[in-house]
Amino acid sequence: MTATLDRPVKAPTFQKLSLRRRVLDNVATVLVTLSVLIALIPLLWVLYTVVTKGIGVVTSVTWWWNSQAGMTAFQPGGGAYHAIVGTLLQGLVCALISIPIGVFVGIFLVEYGGGTKLGKLTTFMVDILTGVPSIVAALFIYALWVATLGFQRSGFAVSLALVLLMIPVIVRSTEEMLRIVPMDLREASYALGVTKWRTIVSIVIPTALSGIVTGILLALARVMGETAPLLILVGYAQAINFDMFHGFMGSLPGMMYDQTSAGAGANPVPTDRLWGAAFTLIVLIALLNVGARFLAKFFAPKKA
Repeated sequence: MTATLDRPVKAPTFQKLSLRRRVLDNVATVLVTLSVLIALIPLLWVLYTVVTKGIGVVTSVTWWWNSQAGMTAFQPGGGAYHAIVGTLLQGLVCALISIPIGVFVGIFLVEYGGGTKLGKLTTFMVDILTGVPSIVAALFIYALWVATLGFQRSGFAVSLALVLLMIPVIVRSTEEMLRIVPMDLREASYALGVTKWRTIVSIVIPTALSGIVTGILLALARVMGETAPLLILVGYAQAINFDMFHGFMGSLPGMMYDQTSAGAGANPVPTDRLWGAAFTLIVLIALLNVGARFLAKFFAPKKA
């Protein structure tokens, strides 16, 4: 007996969701929405407080082009130019050291030694560095750079401490971006006779470059607001210092701490400077995040 082929096939029918499932779905939607709103409340509150209290100071031209050199704690005037310069210099030196190391380690873990003993050890050490507090990194650099090697406390020592905090973030972001590159692209390149290193440079990295750049800028934005390395590895200076290896150096987190010690909260002058420095730091970090999104779109693979 053969089965008939002309028998009509019924289209699949879907039962309506039961009342219990609809209720659970609505409850889950409400809970997720409330969670997002609750998470946004402190963020918006912090932004509103910093903007309203710091906008009056940063709108002055002198705030961006003058330093606090020769200014007393309760004398109005001056600006944050020295602190902005110090923060940018320390972040730049940190980025110059961290970016190549972090990117190369990420490439090694994904493309070469992920399953080897060295790769497993490297992954383990990166996991440890990811959770190291900033004050521990600062104490390590102080013990090595200042106490053991005999160098001065300086802005460069701060950059070294920030390197320890920035490298694991870059490694993780690079590693994740390289892993999402389809294996078919690598295999197609190998099939054409292209060597492994050439495939990585010409195929893998350009495909993942937008995500790598975003991770780098976000990691830089994170370390620019660290305070512990500044307190331990360099003193705060009210004047501009471009020398990363000698002398005290101003920075925005250091300026906030200095104004707090000078009587912020009790006197309006250091209070205004405190909120102005906080607002300026948020502006710099926001610019880095906007730059990360712009560069991510710029380096993203173009559709044919």
